Amino acid sequence: MNRPQRVSTPGDAPPLQLQRMRRIATGLLVAMAALFLLARAHAGDSTGWGYVQAFAEAAMVGGLADWFAVTALFRHPLGLPIPHTAIIPRNKDRIGDTLAVFLRTNFLIPRVVARRMQRIDVAAALGRWLADPGGAASAGRLRHGASRMAADLLESLDQERLGGMVRGALSGQLRQLDVAPMLGRALDAAIVDGRHVPLMDGIIRWAARVLEANEHLIRAMVQERSGTILRWTGLDETLANKIIDGLDRMVMEMAADPHHPLRAKAEEGLAKLAHDLQHDPDTQARVMAFKAEMLDNPALGDWWQGVWERMRGGMLRLARDPDMMMRGRFGEAMAALGNTLQGDPMLARTVNRFARRAAVGAAADYGDAIVRLVSDTIRGWDVATITLRLENAVGRDLQYIRINGTLVGGSVGLVLHAIEAAL
Repeated sequence: MNRPQRVSTPGDAPPLQLQRMRRIATGLLVAMAALFLLARAHAGDSTGWGYVQAFAEAAMVGGLADWFAVTALFRHPLGLPIPHTAIIPRNKDRIGDTLAVFLRTNFLIPRVVARRMQRIDVAAALGRWLADPGGAASAGRLRHGASRMAADLLESLDQERLGGMVRGALSGQLRQLDVAPMLGRALDAAIVDGRHVPLMDGIIRWAARVLEANEHLIRAMVQERSGTILRWTGLDETLANKIIDGLDRMVMEMAADPHHPLRAKAEEGLAKLAHDLQHDPDTQARVMAFKAEMLDNPALGDWWQGVWERMRGGMLRLARDPDMMMRGRFGEAMAALGNTLQGDPMLARTVNRFARRAAVGAAADYGDAIVRLVSDTIRGWDVATITLRLENAVGRDLQYIRINGTLVGGSVGLVLHAIEAAL
Protein backbone atom coordinates (compact mmCIF):
# COMPACT_ATOMS: atom_id res chain seq x y z
CA MET A 1 0.00 0.00 0.00
CA ASN A 2 1.38 3.40 -0.99
CA ARG A 3 1.61 5.81 1.91
CA PRO A 4 1.43 9.59 1.40
CA GLN A 5 4.88 10.98 0.96
CA ARG A 6 6.29 13.34 3.55
CA VAL A 7 8.44 15.87 1.77
CA SER A 8 10.47 18.13 4.00
CA THR A 9 11.33 21.47 2.44
CA PRO A 10 12.31 24.87 3.75
CA GLY A 11 8.74 25.94 3.08
CA ASP A 12 7.53 23.58 5.83
CA ALA A 13 9.08 25.72 8.57
CA PRO A 14 6.93 28.69 9.70
CA PRO A 15 8.37 31.97 8.35
CA LEU A 16 9.66 34.48 10.88
CA GLN A 17 6.86 36.94 10.02
CA LEU A 18 4.24 34.25 10.73
CA GLN A 19 5.83 33.37 14.07
CA ARG A 20 5.96 37.03 15.06
CA MET A 21 2.33 37.66 14.09
CA ARG A 22 1.27 34.53 15.95
CA ARG A 23 3.04 35.75 19.10
CA ILE A 24 1.47 39.20 18.75
CA ALA A 25 -2.05 37.77 18.37
CA THR A 26 -1.59 35.41 21.32
CA GLY A 27 0.06 38.13 23.42
CA LEU A 28 -2.85 40.49 22.72
CA LEU A 29 -5.32 37.83 23.88
CA VAL A 30 -3.30 37.26 27.06
CA ALA A 31 -3.13 41.02 27.63
CA MET A 32 -6.94 41.26 27.34
CA ALA A 33 -7.30 38.47 29.89
CA ALA A 34 -4.94 40.27 32.29
CA LEU A 35 -6.80 43.55 31.70
CA PHE A 36 -10.11 41.82 32.41
CA LEU A 37 -8.82 40.44 35.72
CA LEU A 38 -7.42 43.85 36.67
CA ALA A 39 -10.70 45.62 35.81
CA ARG A 40 -12.76 43.06 37.67
CA ALA A 41 -10.59 43.54 40.76
CA HIS A 42 -11.27 47.32 40.64
CA ALA A 43 -14.90 47.06 39.50
CA GLY A 44 -16.26 49.05 42.49
CA ASP A 45 -13.67 51.80 42.47
CA SER A 46 -15.07 53.92 39.63
CA THR A 47 -17.38 53.81 36.63
CA GLY A 48 -14.42 53.82 34.22
CA TRP A 49 -13.31 50.37 35.32
CA GLY A 50 -16.66 49.03 34.11
CA TYR A 51 -15.92 50.23 30.61
CA VAL A 52 -12.45 48.67 30.78
CA GLN A 53 -13.94 45.39 31.99
CA ALA A 54 -16.55 45.37 29.19
CA PHE A 55 -13.88 46.07 26.57
CA ALA A 56 -11.51 43.38 27.86
CA GLU A 57 -14.27 40.80 28.27
CA ALA A 58 -15.62 41.27 24.74
CA ALA A 59 -12.06 41.37 23.36
CA MET A 60 -11.34 37.99 24.98
CA VAL A 61 -14.49 36.52 23.48
CA GLY A 62 -13.69 37.89 20.02
CA GLY A 63 -10.05 36.80 20.21
CA LEU A 64 -10.93 33.30 21.42
CA ALA A 65 -13.61 32.91 18.76
CA ASP A 66 -11.24 33.91 15.96
CA TRP A 67 -8.45 31.75 17.42
CA PHE A 68 -10.86 28.81 17.34
CA ALA A 69 -11.91 29.60 13.76
CA VAL A 70 -8.34 29.98 12.50
CA THR A 71 -7.12 26.88 14.30
CA ALA A 72 -10.09 24.82 13.13
CA LEU A 73 -9.01 25.36 9.52
CA PHE A 74 -5.75 23.44 10.03
CA ARG A 75 -6.11 21.22 13.10
CA HIS A 76 -8.30 20.27 16.05
CA PRO A 77 -8.26 23.07 18.66
CA LEU A 78 -6.41 21.85 21.79
CA GLY A 79 -6.29 18.42 20.12
CA LEU A 80 -10.00 17.85 20.78
CA PRO A 81 -11.90 16.05 17.95
CA ILE A 82 -14.59 18.73 17.73
CA PRO A 83 -16.88 18.29 14.71
CA HIS A 84 -16.18 20.47 11.68
CA THR A 85 -12.59 21.24 12.73
CA ALA A 86 -9.30 20.33 10.99
CA ILE A 87 -11.11 21.26 7.79
CA ILE A 88 -8.13 21.32 5.44
CA PRO A 89 -6.62 17.97 6.53
CA ARG A 90 -10.02 16.24 6.29
CA ASN A 91 -10.68 17.65 2.80
CA LYS A 92 -7.14 17.44 1.41
CA ASP A 93 -8.03 15.24 -1.57
CA ARG A 94 -11.09 17.30 -2.41
CA ILE A 95 -9.02 20.48 -2.29
CA GLY A 96 -6.51 18.95 -4.70
CA ASP A 97 -9.25 17.89 -7.10
CA THR A 98 -10.92 21.31 -6.89
CA LEU A 99 -7.63 23.09 -7.51
CA ALA A 100 -6.93 20.84 -10.51
CA VAL A 101 -10.39 21.53 -11.95
CA PHE A 102 -9.88 25.25 -11.35
CA LEU A 103 -6.57 25.19 -13.25
CA ARG A 104 -8.12 23.19 -16.08
CA THR A 105 -11.18 25.37 -16.52
CA ASN A 106 -9.51 28.76 -16.02
CA PHE A 107 -5.96 28.41 -17.35
CA LEU A 108 -5.51 25.32 -19.53
CA ILE A 109 -8.43 25.67 -21.93
CA PRO A 110 -7.06 26.22 -25.47
CA ARG A 111 -9.12 29.36 -26.10
CA VAL A 112 -7.98 30.88 -22.77
CA VAL A 113 -4.35 30.05 -23.55
CA ALA A 114 -4.72 31.51 -27.05
CA ARG A 115 -6.25 34.71 -25.66
CA ARG A 116 -3.47 35.12 -23.08
CA MET A 117 -0.75 34.33 -25.64
CA GLN A 118 -2.11 37.12 -27.86
CA ARG A 119 -0.80 39.61 -25.28
CA ILE A 120 2.67 38.02 -25.01
CA ASP A 121 5.36 39.07 -27.48
CA VAL A 122 7.54 35.96 -27.43
CA ALA A 123 9.58 37.09 -30.44
CA ALA A 124 10.55 40.41 -28.85
CA ALA A 125 11.55 38.77 -25.57
CA LEU A 126 13.55 36.08 -27.38
CA GLY A 127 15.15 38.69 -29.63
CA ARG A 128 16.25 40.86 -26.69
CA TRP A 129 17.75 37.85 -24.93
CA LEU A 130 19.61 36.62 -28.03
CA ALA A 131 20.91 40.10 -28.85
CA ASP A 132 22.20 40.67 -25.32
CA PRO A 133 22.04 37.39 -23.35
CA GLY A 134 24.12 38.74 -20.45
CA GLY A 135 22.55 42.19 -20.30
CA ALA A 136 19.84 41.47 -17.73
CA ALA A 137 20.60 39.87 -14.40
CA SER A 138 17.46 37.74 -14.62
CA ALA A 139 18.46 36.53 -18.10
CA GLY A 140 21.91 35.68 -16.82
CA ARG A 141 20.46 33.72 -13.92
CA LEU A 142 18.09 31.97 -16.29
CA ARG A 143 20.93 31.02 -18.63
CA HIS A 144 23.20 29.75 -15.85
CA GLY A 145 20.34 27.92 -14.14
CA ALA A 146 19.36 26.22 -17.38
CA SER A 147 22.98 25.31 -18.05
CA ARG A 148 23.38 23.75 -14.61
CA MET A 149 20.20 21.76 -15.10
CA ALA A 150 21.37 20.56 -18.53
CA ALA A 151 24.78 19.56 -17.15
CA ASP A 152 23.21 17.70 -14.23
CA LEU A 153 20.84 15.95 -16.62
CA LEU A 154 23.64 14.85 -18.95
CA GLU A 155 25.75 13.58 -16.07
CA SER A 156 22.90 11.77 -14.34
CA LEU A 157 21.78 9.73 -17.37
CA ASP A 158 23.08 6.22 -17.96
CA GLN A 159 25.70 6.99 -20.59
CA GLU A 160 25.99 3.43 -21.90
CA ARG A 161 22.24 3.15 -22.31
CA LEU A 162 21.91 6.66 -23.72
CA GLY A 163 24.76 6.06 -26.15
CA GLY A 164 23.06 2.85 -27.27
CA MET A 165 19.82 4.78 -27.79
CA VAL A 166 21.63 7.39 -29.88
CA ARG A 167 23.38 4.73 -31.96
CA GLY A 168 20.11 2.86 -32.40
CA ALA A 169 18.26 5.99 -33.46
CA LEU A 170 20.95 6.99 -35.96
CA SER A 171 21.25 3.46 -37.31
CA GLY A 172 17.47 3.17 -37.64
CA GLN A 173 17.25 6.44 -39.55
CA LEU A 174 20.10 5.44 -41.86
CA ARG A 175 18.55 2.03 -42.53
CA GLN A 176 15.31 3.70 -43.62
CA LEU A 177 17.10 6.29 -45.74
CA ASP A 178 17.22 5.52 -49.47
CA VAL A 179 20.68 6.89 -50.15
CA ALA A 180 21.10 5.75 -53.80
CA PRO A 181 18.78 8.36 -55.39
CA MET A 182 20.27 11.06 -53.16
CA LEU A 183 23.80 10.14 -54.25
CA GLY A 184 22.67 10.03 -57.86
CA ARG A 185 21.11 13.50 -57.74
CA ALA A 186 24.17 14.92 -55.97
CA LEU A 187 26.52 13.39 -58.55
CA ASP A 188 24.32 14.57 -61.41
CA ALA A 189 24.26 18.12 -60.05
CA ALA A 190 28.04 18.04 -59.55
CA ILE A 191 28.60 16.99 -63.18
CA VAL A 192 26.28 19.70 -64.50
CA ASP A 193 28.04 22.41 -62.46
CA GLY A 194 31.52 21.06 -63.20
CA ARG A 195 32.21 20.30 -59.56
CA HIS A 196 33.36 16.80 -60.51
CA VAL A 197 36.48 18.15 -62.25
CA PRO A 198 38.53 18.58 -59.04
CA LEU A 199 37.50 15.05 -58.10
CA MET A 200 38.73 13.74 -61.45
CA ASP A 201 42.01 15.66 -61.06
CA GLY A 202 42.46 14.21 -57.61
CA ILE A 203 41.85 10.67 -58.87
CA ILE A 204 44.41 11.16 -61.66
CA ARG A 205 47.02 12.50 -59.23
CA TRP A 206 46.30 9.58 -56.93
CA ALA A 207 46.72 7.15 -59.86
CA ALA A 208 50.09 8.75 -60.70
CA ARG A 209 51.32 8.31 -57.13
CA VAL A 210 50.08 4.70 -57.02
CA LEU A 211 51.80 3.92 -60.31
CA GLU A 212 55.08 5.46 -59.13
CA ALA A 213 54.96 3.58 -55.83
CA ASN A 214 54.23 0.22 -57.49
CA GLU A 215 56.60 0.12 -60.43
CA HIS A 216 58.37 -2.87 -58.89
CA LEU A 217 55.09 -4.83 -58.88
CA ILE A 218 54.60 -4.18 -62.61
CA ARG A 219 58.15 -5.30 -63.35
CA ALA A 220 57.65 -8.44 -61.25
CA MET A 221 54.38 -9.26 -63.04
CA VAL A 222 55.99 -8.84 -66.50
CA GLN A 223 58.94 -11.00 -65.49
CA GLU A 224 56.70 -13.76 -64.10
CA ARG A 225 54.65 -13.90 -67.30
CA SER A 226 57.60 -13.66 -69.72
CA GLY A 227 59.06 -16.74 -71.29
CA THR A 228 62.59 -18.00 -70.77
CA ILE A 229 63.83 -16.50 -74.03
CA LEU A 230 62.52 -13.02 -73.10
CA ARG A 231 64.15 -13.18 -69.70
CA TRP A 232 67.44 -14.53 -71.21
CA THR A 233 67.59 -11.75 -73.80
CA GLY A 234 66.53 -9.03 -71.28
CA LEU A 235 63.45 -8.11 -73.32
CA ASP A 236 61.25 -8.53 -70.23
CA GLU A 237 62.91 -5.50 -68.67
CA THR A 238 62.46 -3.52 -71.86
CA LEU A 239 58.80 -4.55 -72.04
CA ALA A 240 58.24 -3.55 -68.42
CA ASN A 241 59.84 -0.17 -69.03
CA LYS A 242 57.64 0.39 -72.10
CA ILE A 243 54.51 -0.46 -70.11
CA ILE A 244 55.46 1.82 -67.23
CA ASP A 245 56.44 4.65 -69.58
CA GLY A 246 53.17 4.26 -71.47
CA LEU A 247 51.12 4.39 -68.30
CA ASP A 248 53.06 7.42 -67.05
CA ARG A 249 52.54 9.23 -70.33
CA MET A 250 48.83 8.43 -70.33
CA VAL A 251 48.37 9.71 -66.78
CA MET A 252 50.31 12.91 -67.50
CA GLU A 253 48.30 13.54 -70.67
CA MET A 254 45.06 13.04 -68.77
CA ALA A 255 46.22 15.46 -66.11
CA ALA A 256 47.29 18.08 -68.64
CA ASP A 257 44.39 17.80 -71.12
CA PRO A 258 40.87 18.42 -69.74
CA HIS A 259 39.45 17.03 -72.98
CA HIS A 260 41.45 13.80 -73.01
CA PRO A 261 39.40 10.89 -74.42
CA LEU A 262 39.87 8.80 -71.29
CA ARG A 263 38.61 11.68 -69.16
CA ALA A 264 35.58 11.88 -71.43
CA LYS A 265 35.05 8.15 -70.98
CA ALA A 266 35.34 8.57 -67.21
CA GLU A 267 32.79 11.40 -67.27
CA GLU A 268 30.44 9.22 -69.30
CA GLY A 269 30.87 6.54 -66.67
CA LEU A 270 30.08 9.01 -63.87
CA ALA A 271 26.99 10.24 -65.75
CA LYS A 272 25.80 6.65 -66.22
CA LEU A 273 26.44 5.93 -62.51
CA ALA A 274 24.39 9.00 -61.55
CA HIS A 275 21.53 7.81 -63.78
CA ASP A 276 21.68 4.24 -62.47
CA LEU A 277 21.71 5.42 -58.85
CA GLN A 278 18.47 7.28 -59.49
CA HIS A 279 16.65 4.89 -61.81
CA ASP A 280 18.23 1.41 -61.91
CA PRO A 281 16.74 -0.98 -59.28
CA ASP A 282 19.76 -3.31 -59.40
CA THR A 283 22.22 -0.48 -58.67
CA GLN A 284 19.99 0.82 -55.90
CA ALA A 285 19.74 -2.66 -54.39
CA ARG A 286 23.54 -3.03 -54.42
CA VAL A 287 23.92 0.35 -52.66
CA MET A 288 21.32 -0.63 -50.04
CA ALA A 289 23.09 -3.96 -49.47
CA PHE A 290 26.42 -2.21 -49.07
CA LYS A 291 24.86 0.28 -46.63
CA ALA A 292 23.33 -2.55 -44.56
CA GLU A 293 26.67 -4.36 -44.48
CA MET A 294 28.40 -1.21 -43.29
CA LEU A 295 25.80 -0.60 -40.56
CA ASP A 296 26.13 -4.17 -39.33
CA ASN A 297 29.89 -3.87 -39.04
CA PRO A 298 30.98 -3.74 -35.34
CA ALA A 299 33.68 -1.23 -36.23
CA LEU A 300 31.00 1.25 -37.28
CA GLY A 301 29.28 0.78 -33.90
CA ASP A 302 32.53 1.62 -32.14
CA TRP A 303 32.87 4.69 -34.35
CA TRP A 304 29.32 5.79 -33.45
CA GLN A 305 30.20 5.40 -29.77
CA GLY A 306 33.23 7.64 -30.22
CA VAL A 307 31.14 10.23 -32.04
CA TRP A 308 28.55 10.18 -29.24
CA GLU A 309 31.19 10.56 -26.53
CA ARG A 310 32.67 13.57 -28.34
CA MET A 311 29.20 15.07 -28.76
CA ARG A 312 28.39 14.49 -25.10
CA GLY A 313 31.72 15.99 -24.01
CA GLY A 314 31.08 19.05 -26.15
CA MET A 315 27.55 19.47 -24.77
CA LEU A 316 28.87 19.16 -21.21
CA ARG A 317 31.51 21.82 -21.84
CA LEU A 318 28.88 24.16 -23.25
CA ALA A 319 26.48 23.42 -20.38
CA ARG A 320 29.13 24.10 -17.73
CA ASP A 321 30.15 27.35 -19.43
CA PRO A 322 27.05 28.91 -21.06
CA ASP A 323 28.98 32.09 -21.86
CA MET A 324 31.32 30.09 -24.12
CA MET A 325 28.38 29.12 -26.32
CA MET A 326 27.53 32.77 -26.92
CA ARG A 327 31.09 33.68 -27.98
CA GLY A 328 32.62 33.42 -31.42
CA ARG A 329 30.73 32.91 -34.65
CA PHE A 330 27.84 31.10 -33.00
CA GLY A 331 27.29 33.97 -30.58
CA GLU A 332 27.47 36.47 -33.45
CA ALA A 333 24.89 34.45 -35.37
CA MET A 334 22.59 34.33 -32.34
CA ALA A 335 22.96 38.08 -31.79
CA ALA A 336 22.15 38.70 -35.46
CA LEU A 337 19.07 36.50 -35.13
CA GLY A 338 18.01 38.43 -32.02
CA ASN A 339 18.33 41.76 -33.85
CA THR A 340 16.38 40.35 -36.77
CA LEU A 341 13.60 39.16 -34.47
CA GLN A 342 13.32 42.66 -33.02
CA GLY A 343 13.47 44.45 -36.36
CA ASP A 344 11.51 42.19 -38.70
CA PRO A 345 7.75 42.39 -37.97
CA MET A 346 6.90 39.55 -40.35
CA LEU A 347 9.38 37.15 -38.72
CA ALA A 348 8.20 38.25 -35.27
CA ARG A 349 4.59 37.49 -36.22
CA THR A 350 5.64 34.08 -37.49
CA VAL A 351 7.49 33.27 -34.25
CA ASN A 352 4.62 34.53 -32.09
CA ARG A 353 2.13 32.53 -34.13
CA PHE A 354 4.25 29.41 -33.71
CA ALA A 355 4.60 29.99 -29.94
CA ARG A 356 0.86 30.57 -29.62
CA ARG A 357 0.02 27.41 -31.55
CA ALA A 358 2.54 25.40 -29.54
CA ALA A 359 1.07 26.65 -26.26
CA VAL A 360 -2.49 25.99 -27.40
CA GLY A 361 -1.49 22.53 -28.64
CA ALA A 362 0.22 21.75 -25.34
CA ALA A 363 -2.87 22.86 -23.41
CA ALA A 364 -5.12 20.74 -25.61
CA ASP A 365 -2.89 17.66 -25.59
CA TYR A 366 -1.44 17.77 -22.09
CA GLY A 367 -3.90 19.88 -20.07
CA ASP A 368 -5.55 16.84 -18.50
CA ALA A 369 -2.17 15.32 -17.67
CA ILE A 370 -1.05 18.56 -16.01
CA VAL A 371 -4.10 18.83 -13.80
CA ARG A 372 -3.83 15.15 -12.92
CA LEU A 373 -0.26 15.82 -11.89
CA VAL A 374 -1.45 18.62 -9.58
CA SER A 375 -4.22 16.48 -8.12
CA ASP A 376 -2.04 13.40 -7.68
CA THR A 377 0.76 15.45 -6.13
CA ILE A 378 -1.55 16.93 -3.52
CA ARG A 379 -3.06 13.52 -2.87
CA GLY A 380 0.46 12.18 -2.37
CA TRP A 381 1.27 14.76 0.32
CA ASP A 382 0.56 13.72 3.88
CA VAL A 383 -1.70 15.81 6.11
CA ALA A 384 1.16 17.50 7.96
CA THR A 385 2.81 18.64 4.72
CA ILE A 386 -0.22 20.27 3.13
CA THR A 387 -1.32 21.78 6.46
CA LEU A 388 2.04 23.41 7.07
CA ARG A 389 2.37 24.68 3.51
CA LEU A 390 -1.09 26.22 3.38
CA GLU A 391 -0.76 27.69 6.86
CA ASN A 392 2.62 29.19 5.99
CA ALA A 393 1.18 30.61 2.77
CA VAL A 394 -1.81 32.41 4.35
CA GLY A 395 -1.04 32.17 8.08
CA ARG A 396 0.12 35.77 8.53
CA ASP A 397 -3.21 37.15 7.31
CA LEU A 398 -5.05 34.68 9.53
CA GLN A 399 -3.17 36.01 12.55
CA TYR A 400 -4.32 39.50 11.56
CA ILE A 401 -7.86 38.10 11.71
CA ARG A 402 -7.22 37.08 15.33
CA ILE A 403 -5.86 40.55 16.17
CA ASN A 404 -8.76 42.30 14.42
CA GLY A 405 -11.24 39.98 16.12
CA THR A 406 -9.81 40.86 19.52
CA LEU A 407 -9.93 44.62 18.89
CA VAL A 408 -13.32 44.61 17.14
CA GLY A 409 -14.81 42.41 19.87
CA GLY A 410 -13.51 44.79 22.54
CA SER A 411 -14.94 47.79 20.67
CA VAL A 412 -18.36 46.13 20.34
CA GLY A 413 -18.31 45.26 24.07
CA LEU A 414 -17.41 48.87 24.89
CA VAL A 415 -20.30 50.22 22.77
CA LEU A 416 -22.78 47.76 24.30
CA HIS A 417 -21.66 48.71 27.83
CA ALA A 418 -22.03 52.39 27.00
CA ILE A 419 -25.58 51.79 25.69
CA GLU A 420 -26.43 49.79 28.82
CA ALA A 421 -25.06 52.54 31.09
CA ALA A 422 -27.06 55.19 29.23
CA LEU A 423 -30.27 53.28 29.68
